[in-house]
Amino acid sequence: MESRSETPAPAVTTTVAPPARPSPARPVWRGAWRAVRPPERLCHATGAVLVLSGLAHLVVFAVDGGPWDGPVSWRKPVTFGLSFGLTLIAITWVTSYLRVGARLRSALLVVFAADCVAEVGGITLQAWRRVPSHLNMETGFDTAVSMTLAVGGGVLVVLLTVFAVASFRNRPTGPLGMPLALRSGFAILLVALASGAAMIARGVVLTRTGHQEAAYHSTAPLKPLHGVSLHAVLVLPALAWLLSHTAWSDRTRQRVIHSAVGCYAAAVLAAGVWAALTW
Repeated sequence: MESRSETPAPAVTTTVAPPARPSPARPVWRGAWRAVRPPERLCHATGAVLVLSGLAHLVVFAVDGGPWDGPVSWRKPVTFGLSFGLTLIAITWVTSYLRVGARLRSALLVVFAADCVAEVGGITLQAWRRVPSHLNMETGFDTAVSMTLAVGGGVLVVLLTVFAVASFRNRPTGPLGMPLALRSGFAILLVALASGAAMIARGVVLTRTGHQEAAYHSTAPLKPLHGVSLHAVLVLPALAWLLSHTAWSDRTRQRVIHSAVGCYAAAVLAAGVWAALTW
């Protein structure tokens, strides 16, 4: 028999695709920022600008010098820029836990941001003009600025009171301890608003009765009370948020929040007693 030599079949080679590169992880903050509504972005950005303005005027004070206290000093654009900027950022953040309609909240926040800009802008303008910003009725322009600041303060009181009432009408959302932190922060904030209104009212009375210099110094007793109570709405909710990212038990976190609220209330009470004794 004739033998045939069979040609072996060609080997089949399989091409293995290289493993796909994992897509680079996006920063968490970028995703969180994109989830924020446009009005909230505007408020956060505005608050950051106000904080930067305060820091910039701290540099101006270091270069130019001058008194830190008194009705005419670089202290006012520094402290008001920092305070209003932080408050705007804080209110924009904490009101996200309130049970308020999205459109209503956005509208209130935009008005609040505009009012903060007007307040800091007027105070900064007068600092550069080397004249007092509040309770200054020396010229028509100074009176207009002073009255604008007073009206702006009234708008702030109304807006923040609306948010405070909303925090008590419906239980806020958020992690454990956040409802208590929010309600306590807003309640203490009302003390800041009341002390601020008292400072303006007393100063206006003294100005109208011809005691201009006394009006400038009449706010000193209430300044510590106003300053301490103003930022509780940022400090207490921030603590509750930080505690939610710990491995502590619910009972421990609740104790910490209750202790923090008690300590803050004691500080406000001490500032109030000092104001009453030195009024």
